[in-house]
Amino acid sequence: MTAAFVHGFLLAFVLILPLGPQNTFILTQAATQPRWRSVLPIVVTAALSDTTLIVVAIAGVSLVILAIPVLRIILSVAGVVFLLYMGYKTWTARVNAEEAEETSGWTFGRKVRYSLSVSLLNPHAIMDTVVVIGGGAALYTTAADRWSYALSVTLVSWVWFFGLSLAGRIIYRLAKGPAIQRWLNRGSAALMWAVAVRYALQVGKALMSQGA
Repeated sequence: MTAAFVHGFLLAFVLILPLGPQNTFILTQAATQPRWRSVLPIVVTAALSDTTLIVVAIAGVSLVILAIPVLRIILSVAGVVFLLYMGYKTWTARVNAEEAEETSGWTFGRKVRYSLSVSLLNPHAIMDTVVVIGGGAALYTTAADRWSYALSVTLVSWVWFFGLSLAGRIIYRLAKGPAIQRWLNRGSAALMWAVAVRYALQVGKALMSQGA
């Protein structure tokens, strides 16, 4: 269980670190709202959305894997490919030093709807959970390991979003510096590639065991 928890923690961290639309929206709102409580609905919406995607992906993948074991290898291979691709995109991403602030005056309902859209309608977020996180869960054969893994992934999501909201003003100002954001992106890309190598090694071992 400990290995599964650590695996989920590290994987979730490298996936959530890049400044994509979800993180950027939380940062912007935290940096422009006069009160922290005004940002809470956005943070909770984003965290609940991630939790829903994580639970559905892991529960669904687990059931299918029990019926069709070969999908474990397929999902893991898909996770390797996607992590390599996302690492490349993150490493080579253009740094945008400007952030629009017109959303600071949005109503409560509009903020929640937008938070839902960048959480549930974002192809990267869906691929992260279904392919990468779901594929990671497929590496574990016991329910205890899978849900220990799920718990750590979910914990990272909640802590990260609340951390962004609490430190929003400071992090937002720092992230506007192109050099800082560039190194954040490159560090995240390197970690993605490291996890991809780990997946590839596990897939290789699984294939060798089947051939033996």
